[in-house]
Amino acid sequence: MQIEQNNRRLLFPKLGKFAIIFFAFALIGSGYWAFTIMGYIFDENVKKAGGIYVTEKSTVESVQKQLVKKGIINEFKAFKWVAKKKKYNDAIKPGYYFFKKGLNTNQIVNKLRSGDQNAIKLTFNNVRFKEDLAGKLAKQIQADSTSLLNALTNSQWMDDFGFRKETYSAMFVPNTYQVYWTIKPEKLIARMHEEYNRFWTESRKRKAEALGMSPVEVSVLASIVQEETVKADEKKKVAGVYVNRLKKGMLLQADPTVKFALGDFSIKRILNKHLKLESPYNTYKYKGLPPGPINYPEISSIDAVLNYEQHRYLYFCAKEDFSGYHNFAKTLRAHNKNARKYQRALNKNKIFK
Repeated sequence: MQIEQNNRRLLFPKLGKFAIIFFAFALIGSGYWAFTIMGYIFDENVKKAGGIYVTEKSTVESVQKQLVKKGIINEFKAFKWVAKKKKYNDAIKPGYYFFKKGLNTNQIVNKLRSGDQNAIKLTFNNVRFKEDLAGKLAKQIQADSTSLLNALTNSQWMDDFGFRKETYSAMFVPNTYQVYWTIKPEKLIARMHEEYNRFWTESRKRKAEALGMSPVEVSVLASIVQEETVKADEKKKVAGVYVNRLKKGMLLQADPTVKFALGDFSIKRILNKHLKLESPYNTYKYKGLPPGPINYPEISSIDAVLNYEQHRYLYFCAKEDFSGYHNFAKTLRAHNKNARKYQRALNKNKIFK
């Protein structure tokens, strides 16, 4: 009996109090660590909704830095730990990622790893030249201005979409579009063609036909109207003047077309020497519409042409108060009177070119 008890003591030695304390702390520690890990993974970690941009050169550290700098996440240690365990560094995908308030770290990393990016709002307006458009687009998406400019001058794509070099700008309707930040130039061009077709509804096409114009020709006239006035409430009236002149077979005599031909819209005063410029865009020399738009006409300008104001005015001239509005006239005599008032105002303000 005694031998059996001794053997039991050898097999199961009596635990000392230090050993018990050690095992107790170890158990508590492992439990705490397990609790921490669960928190890292599943606790809410987006304290403020926001978005970040991930590029092809981004790293886990740079992504984490953005999330912290923008105040999006609460626990950067949690993100770092989950990202490491899920090997996010091997699956970084470029894009714009928006995180809603309440997401946990596991959802954040999963979204990034899967490339589940969010669309951005791409906006462009007040654009004259293709270089301007490329620059504006490049500030909003990943593609650089050089690649975008190449896309805007690609003759093969122009042919594919049924445009010429002179008319290509008519295909790009200024507006706000939902696109991915990583959209490639060729995809963006194709998207703009889709939007162009969507914009030209049957209703708009019927109005263009009633004017005796194609959609592109409407855009050409709209581009002139857009340059002539910055006042939205005056666009239809200005459009009406040009429609009247076209119907009568008169020269449009639109100053902005001369500025476009000269490549200089900063000119305040069109002089006789400018009017002698040999260019199909010089509407003081050639009847009808110029070969293409002189800018990227906005929707308000296009609709102003389609819904032009019906009146008998054939002339207009900037008001002498420099308000941005115009004096309209039915006769050349009345127009010349308005023009002299404006010229005196230019002279008074020492504006000679």
